[in-house]
Order: sequence, then structure tokens, then C-alpha cells
Amino acid sequence: MKPALSTAEIDVLLKANPEWKLHEGKLIREWTFKDFVEAMAFVNRVAELAESAGHHPDIDIRYNRVQLGLISHDAGGITSRDAAMAARITKELA
Repeated sequence: MKPALSTAEIDVLLKANPEWKLHEGKLIREWTFKDFVEAMAFVNRVAELAESAGHHPDIDIRYNRVQLGLISHDAGGITSRDAAMAARITKELA
């Protein structure tokens, strides 16, 4: 298990990844698509990345909006695994 990041480390992470926000202890990002089909295609691409990384985000789908949330529940906070997953999602899918 990786340790949770400190507040200062999370601040650095958010500055490096401004699309992501901190909300209720999770890294959160939202996307809006043309329609439900595009939103689901995105979710399926996220699922492939998550499965290959062995780290799965919380996914909330509302018609054409998708919100991802990253937290390491076993560490009780955001870890370097979450930071790496956020960066990978941004790089490969955004």
C-alpha cells in the first residue's frame, strides 16, 4: 500500500493537472460529450486503462457527462497511484 499524499504534495499535483479538482478527498474530473454513446465509449476506454493499471476510478455517468473520481481507499486518501492514473487518463484520453 502506498501512503497518502500530503496536502503540499496534492497542491503540486493539482497545479500540474489543472483539469482535476479536489472534492471530498478525491481527485475529480468531469467530461461532457455529444451524447450517451460517446460518453459510454469514453468510459470503456477508461475501463481498459484502469484494468491495465490495476487501479479503478469511481465512475459516474449522467447521460452525456462522465465524472471520474480517484482515491486509494486502502490508504485513506490520494496516493501516487491516483496521481499517475489521473495523468495517464489526461494524456491518453483527453
